[in-house]
Amino acid sequence: MLPIADVARRLDLSGDDLLFHGPHLAKLSWKTMARLQQQQGRGKLVLVSAMTPTRYGEGKTTTTIGLVQGLARRGTRTMAALREPSLGPVFGAKGGGTGGGKASMEPSARINLHCTGDLHAITAANNLLAALVDNAINFDQRRFKQVTWRRCIDMNDRFLRNTVIGLGGPASGVPREDGFDITAASEIMATLCLADGVADLKKRLSRLIVGVGMDGKPITAGDLNAVGSMAALLGDALLPNLAQTTEGVPALVHGGPFANIAHGCNSVMATRAALSLADVVVTEAGFAFDLGGEKFLDLKCRMSGLWPHAVVLVATARALRFHGGDQPGLESIEKGFGNVARHIKAIMSFGLTPIVALNVFSQDTEEELALVERLVRSEGVKVARNSGFLEGGRGSEALAALVTEALEAPAPQPRFTYPAEAPFEEKVRAIARTVYGAQDIELTADARKDLARLEGWGLGGLPVCMAKTHLSLSDDPTKQGAPQGFTITIRQVRASAGAGFLLALTGEILTMPGLPKVPAAYNLDLTEAGEVVGVQ
Repeated sequence: MLPIADVARRLDLSGDDLLFHGPHLAKLSWKTMARLQQQQGRGKLVLVSAMTPTRYGEGKTTTTIGLVQGLARRGTRTMAALREPSLGPVFGAKGGGTGGGKASMEPSARINLHCTGDLHAITAANNLLAALVDNAINFDQRRFKQVTWRRCIDMNDRFLRNTVIGLGGPASGVPREDGFDITAASEIMATLCLADGVADLKKRLSRLIVGVGMDGKPITAGDLNAVGSMAALLGDALLPNLAQTTEGVPALVHGGPFANIAHGCNSVMATRAALSLADVVVTEAGFAFDLGGEKFLDLKCRMSGLWPHAVVLVATARALRFHGGDQPGLESIEKGFGNVARHIKAIMSFGLTPIVALNVFSQDTEEELALVERLVRSEGVKVARNSGFLEGGRGSEALAALVTEALEAPAPQPRFTYPAEAPFEEKVRAIARTVYGAQDIELTADARKDLARLEGWGLGGLPVCMAKTHLSLSDDPTKQGAPQGFTITIRQVRASAGAGFLLALTGEILTMPGLPKVPAAYNLDLTEAGEVVGVQ
């Protein structure tokens, strides 16, 4: 690793522009962020998304990092803008979130474990608000008819999904059912990542709905005078973190909302800062295009005015085989390609033509790779084999060449899935049909009741964030490939008023994951020299 001050110099930043967190990690200072916010970002934005994920792992973050390294090798002033990993997945089934092989973010173990403490600050702000809610109940029990704000912790712990608090008699509170979400699913995480500065953050925090009063109206964080203290806790967490790739290419790492319950993108502030510092910025959105990609465009870009110049769609031969029945030979790959074709069509609906990154693994045969390339080209889309994991930037140069070619074209104009003024059901139907390939949608009686209440509160016009399984284009995780004729069922509608969207819940979405039988936590250790080892 290079000293982080040397990485900063590649962006024309000096030590005065940084708040150092050791020799290899730093935050951009308040002064620097103020200067960058005043600049008109000169860079072009590249979005990396993927086909529907499988248990094999398709390598979206690895592709993002490999791509910036490939661009740098071609002489491009470039950097990555990525999310921070959550401790839950790091210790759970997924493992680390910093790429892999020769296409990693560094210092990998530090970023995966605590980074600069951003997620802990979000946890503290979330739980401070919960404590202020309970304090209001303690001194004015008539005020709350219903409490909707939950506590959070940055850890997978299924035993905290549903809890009872306030036991121990009147001095310890009023007993009620409660529960915890993982920090990445906290609305404060989504709120911070969509905020565009301190003033906007405070405005969004004031809108957070914590419960319902006896008059049937929402009670907000602003009503509880919680905004100032929450903002104070979140101060440093609002500043993006500067790190580097395996080959010393700069990367801003900031924010980490889940894509199945929130919008799944890094922060607006980090993306804007990167676009002011580099000519080409490569970012990613969580899970496949139907979740992270759609939300990046319909939510983050709609709210911020950003728009990508190019889109990369990650695919692998073994993932296609899985979606086609997971049988040996070429037939399963050809059948599973329907999943990639569906995502290509969805990306094109935004007026964008993707480039497919075909990630290559050692067990892939030439026959399989050639088939995938032929299928991609039949959709009118360019494809490049990518081996960033094994070869770093050198293995991603072919992909970088196609991206560079795409960036020379005129900038595409924003085109969203639905107009901002459309009713809630029309927005959901447009996403379901255009992006998922669904036949129609259906709202349960509970969802219609939720929607009526939110419309009564004046929130019915917000954009929509779909909460859906990442394992299928449908709301049924067992339906692989490109399912046909299905209906998306909306069972609940919630308001994420701070983030600024309505959450449409489908299926069973867990906001607090559990650990697997053999968690990745078993592999971690600390050496006598103070080095963390075993982060996967």
